[in-house]
Amino acid sequence: MMKASTLDIVTAAQEQGYAVGAFNVFDDLSLRAVARAAQEQRSPVIIQISVRTAKAIGAELVADMFSAAATSVDVPLSLHLDHCPDPTYAMEVIDAGWSSVLFDASSYDLPQARELTAAVAAHAHQRGAHVESEIENIVGVEDGVGSDVIVHAYSDEELVTVAQETGVDMIAPQLGTAHGLYKGRPALLPERVRRLRTMTSLPIVLHGGTGLSPEDFASFIAAGVSKINVSTALKHSFLDALVDVSAEARAYGRVEPLPILAQIEQRVAGTVAEHLALFGSCGAIPGGAQ
Repeated sequence: MMKASTLDIVTAAQEQGYAVGAFNVFDDLSLRAVARAAQEQRSPVIIQISVRTAKAIGAELVADMFSAAATSVDVPLSLHLDHCPDPTYAMEVIDAGWSSVLFDASSYDLPQARELTAAVAAHAHQRGAHVESEIENIVGVEDGVGSDVIVHAYSDEELVTVAQETGVDMIAPQLGTAHGLYKGRPALLPERVRRLRTMTSLPIVLHGGTGLSPEDFASFIAAGVSKINVSTALKHSFLDALVDVSAEARAYGRVEPLPILAQIEQRVAGTVAEHLALFGSCGAIPGGAQ
């Protein structure tokens, strides 16, 4: 079984100069697809779940699904709750055995964001889990969480000071990216990553990975990003495969669901593998078929 610490996975990426893909899954098929791609590419990955999905399935059942997937591979996997603005639910997920949470305090004013983030971090560390911090809001709405406008933004110094005061393990700053699909060319900020890396050793997380170019990813990774979140790309891959494979099955009169689901899983795994290659993590874990 290769259930691993999120912080260990991201720290190894930071030290070795690649980024870990953190993929938002929404059911057992997409979860298996991410684990399969990680195994085939010999790459660590972070399995991410939105609050909406976690509540729909149940935090303990998600943990069981993850454990089953982790048991089937020998590359490091961790289980991470994405964008949780509710400290009570973040702690509940940690108590269910998840590896880490993103506590999203970007909707709170700074004093309250600092207080709540510190409380979540303390609870997580007592149970061997870790916390990614977001006190600046990253634009875009994903799974019902977020805003299309900048609500809170802080200086580099404020961001690092709050991270140190609250004891978090990773920082998710505004870097010019957005959740969802881009409607135009984003104004990206890899130079901010460089500045932050001179001020703190905490890993830097990039949100809004879907839609960036290979050159964009390379620029951010070279600047020091070590975790990249991908959600929308997996959803599109799943839905496109569902349409294509279902249409083919109907055309040939095939009614057995399992082969259809296997084809969809393979397509999603392919999308994950493409991102792992862009992030430079393929082959990071020795072993596998020679």
